Amino acid sequence: MLETAFTRLVGCAAPIQVAPMGAISTPSLIAAASRAGALGMVGTAGMRAEQITPMLDAVLAVARGPVGANMLMPFADEAVIEITAPRVRVFDFYHGAPDPSLVAIVHRAGALASWQVGSVEEAKAAVDAGCDLLAVRGVEGGGRMHGNQPLWPLLNAVLDAVTVPVLAAGGLATARDLAAVLAAGADGARMGTRFVATDESGAHPLYKQAIVAATAADTELVTDFSVFWPNGPEPHRVLRTAVERARSLPGDVVGEGTAFGQRRPIPKFAAAPPTVDSTGTIEAFALYAGVSAGTIDRIEPAADLIDRLVADAERLLQHRRAADPA
Repeated sequence: MLETAFTRLVGCAAPIQVAPMGAISTPSLIAAASRAGALGMVGTAGMRAEQITPMLDAVLAVARGPVGANMLMPFADEAVIEITAPRVRVFDFYHGAPDPSLVAIVHRAGALASWQVGSVEEAKAAVDAGCDLLAVRGVEGGGRMHGNQPLWPLLNAVLDAVTVPVLAAGGLATARDLAAVLAAGADGARMGTRFVATDESGAHPLYKQAIVAATAADTELVTDFSVFWPNGPEPHRVLRTAVERARSLPGDVVGEGTAFGQRRPIPKFAAAPPTVDSTGTIEAFALYAGVSAGTIDRIEPAADLIDRLVADAERLLQHRRAADPA
């Protein structure tokens, strides 16, 4: 396996973090990731403190390695951190300025603190706040954006500016992507879209198939899917077909499903993506996807995917070292 500062710090065998994706990150997906040596992540967005314990119980009952959790800053809740952090290896924050007081709560619970950043300034602030590792996210990724820079120039600048372990995120899905970020000096890759299209993902089957059918040019940054999002309209990357279908759909409701922990009617342009229990016009839900959708050609078991990513990345790196031994 590929050992890095990330795998040593967290206790993983694979330098891969499966991005937190709310209800799409099912206990079975997190368990499969942990069994294959990666770090699976629980999303807590919109969940109340009393909902956390049964959710974590379900995840930890089937996980076989370290597990992480994530909090989106527009939903920041110290009670959720205090309940969750003692039970996970990594507690991760995203979509807001690094906050030393929240990092301190995580550390008091005995967990590692991580921040997903979109600028060099935010990376430095996260380190100053006490974070143990960072995820550097470029605009190529699917879902909500907090930053406006492409991954590669941003990754290079952050690696020059900090000394903590760094994961690269945004448009990554293949073994070649993993090998490339490791060769550049990152300690691993954070992947989301690729794991939507897995057997264990909680995404609706039509959502998975839409990712498989998409090309990199079929995603776009929009602000449309912002209903339920506390900050109001902000950029996010989705499949263009979802935007077109929602804009053309009559009425104000696209179906029914789970949004931030509750079953409810789903209005047009809601921030919640379609899960396996969603009903209605699935093609008009928020189909988040990064440009990496263009490299995804099948739905497969998550553990098989992780095994293949790591083995192929290792072969690519070994081939490169053999070709250029200096």
